[in-house]
Amino acid sequence: MSEITGNTRVYGILADPIHHVKTPQVMNRLFAEIGHDGVLVPLHVGADGLEDAVRGLRNIQSLAGLIVTVPHKTVIPDLCDDLTDQARMVGAVNCIRRDADGKLTGAILDGVGFVEGLRDGGFDPKGLSVILAGAGGAASAIAFALADAGITALTIANRTEARAKDLAARVAAAYPDVTLSTDATAVAAADLVVNATSLGMREGDPLPLDAKQLRKGQIIAEAIMEPAVTPLLAAAEKVGARTHPGLPMLQSQARLMAEFMGAL
Repeated sequence: MSEITGNTRVYGILADPIHHVKTPQVMNRLFAEIGHDGVLVPLHVGADGLEDAVRGLRNIQSLAGLIVTVPHKTVIPDLCDDLTDQARMVGAVNCIRRDADGKLTGAILDGVGFVEGLRDGGFDPKGLSVILAGAGGAASAIAFALADAGITALTIANRTEARAKDLAARVAAAYPDVTLSTDATAVAAADLVVNATSLGMREGDPLPLDAKQLRKGQIIAEAIMEPAVTPLLAAAEKVGARTHPGLPMLQSQARLMAEFMGAL
């Protein structure tokens, strides 16, 4: 990272909790590589303070953008002035560009980052059947991106089935060729198993899906970046399944985020 001066463009990541985030390391390394005079800092903001925080950040003239993660992705679209078409379709935002006049435009890059990360790891989702744990912001983005990448079937498993059905209906409307289900018990039938919940981030979390159904030949993928080996990935390794950690998702979307926020 270059020396921080009065000309340095400032970026923040909004999260709660925030100890697990890897984004500052990845983005600041990228800024150094591309020669951009910018710095990304962690901003620990709870749900009850999010609106006030965004209102204040809007007025910081050296602020160029924000990255948004758990639990704010599905709430923060209402605090933006404009959204990209994909963010509007998904109903979530994980990257915000602040223009010179304070206008905030939100985008969702989780999904394309996840799919690109999978491909970089040697796993092409085209033609696969998928079970996806979660129906929140990241899960929604991943669902749409996987459908766009050519999967044949998608099962959305969520603790609140109504949210799973809502997401399934939205994906089905946009991608009618994909077979949709909300049967959370259908883990063994999937080629690709994806955890897009926060379960596994904290010690003692329950598993997001029935690990007893994991089998050799499946691909088990995470959106969680810390710990690098979650309980789900550990269970997958025990049965000889192929695993894909969460960090490549962030690494793949880092340049997309930098570009959207005007650093590239």
